[in-house]
Amino acid sequence: MACLEALTRIEYGRDRFDVLVVDDGGPVPMDGVIARFGEQLNLRHIRQEHAGPARARNTGAAGARGRFLVFTDDDCTPAPDWLRSLALRFAGSPDHGICGRTVNAIPDNLWSGASQLLIDYLYGCYNADSYRSHFFAANNLALPADRFQAIGGFDTTFPGAGGEDRELCDRWLRHGWRLTYAPEVIVAHAHALNLPTFWRQHVHYGIGALLYHRIRARRGWGRVKLESPQFYLNLVRFPFSQARGWRAVALAGLLLLSQVANAAGFFWLAMKELLATPRRRWVHPDA
Repeated sequence: MACLEALTRIEYGRDRFDVLVVDDGGPVPMDGVIARFGEQLNLRHIRQEHAGPARARNTGAAGARGRFLVFTDDDCTPAPDWLRSLALRFAGSPDHGICGRTVNAIPDNLWSGASQLLIDYLYGCYNADSYRSHFFAANNLALPADRFQAIGGFDTTFPGAGGEDRELCDRWLRHGWRLTYAPEVIVAHAHALNLPTFWRQHVHYGIGALLYHRIRARRGWGRVKLESPQFYLNLVRFPFSQARGWRAVALAGLLLLSQVANAAGFFWLAMKELLATPRRRWVHPDA
C-alpha cells in the first residue's frame, strides 16, 4: 500500500511509466488494493503461485513495455524524484545498470538499522568507484530491458531473497557491461525486524551465498574468494563511524550476529545436501 501511494507522488509524467505489481501468491488478496490506485497509475496486476522474488521480478519484466526496467519491493517507498533522477542517469549511460541508495525508513528499529548498515558497508566496499560498481540489491535497481532479457533475467534457482541480485550483477559484468551507483536515486526501506526475523533474514543470505558459489563453479568462473579478516574487522568497526555510544555498540553486535547467521545458513545447506547425497557402499570382491 505505502509503495503504491509513494508511486502516485512520483514527479514524472504518468504517461511515461507503467506499474506492474506481481503478487507472489501472498495470503492477502490484492484486488481491492489495486483497485484503489487504478485511476492514479497505469497499473497492472499479475498473480503467480509462490515462486520467490527472482521469478516474480522476471514475471513483471516479461509484462513490461518500456525501454527500461525499474525494480523495487513492496516495503519500499521511492522518493518523488526517483524516476526523474534515473532518467537523467540513463540519458548519459543508456546501457548501464543503475542502482540507487536505500535508506532505513524505521531508524528506531535497531535490527532494521543493522541490516541497512550492512548494505551501506558492502556498497562502500564494492562500489567505491560509482561508475565501476560490482554489487547492488534489487530493491532499487534499474536496467535496460533488452539487456536484462538478453542475459535471462534473475536466476530462478534461488528460492528466496538473498543471492539472486548478487548473481545477476555478476552475470551482467561478465558480459562486459557496466553498473553505476547513483546515490541521488533514493528509496526508503521499511522492513521491520526483530531477533527471529533478523536471524532468519541473514540465514537466508547465507543460503543464497552457497547457491551463488555453486552457480559460479558450475559455469567455470572460479571460486569466490573469501573476504580477509580485515574485511570483518572493518565491518564491526563501521557502526562507530555512523553512530555513537550504546547505539554504535549495539549495531556492531548485530552486524557480528548477521555474519554468524550468514555462516549458519551457508553450512546448514551444505550439510543438508551432503546428507542427502546417496552414499556408495564398497564391497570387497572376496567378501
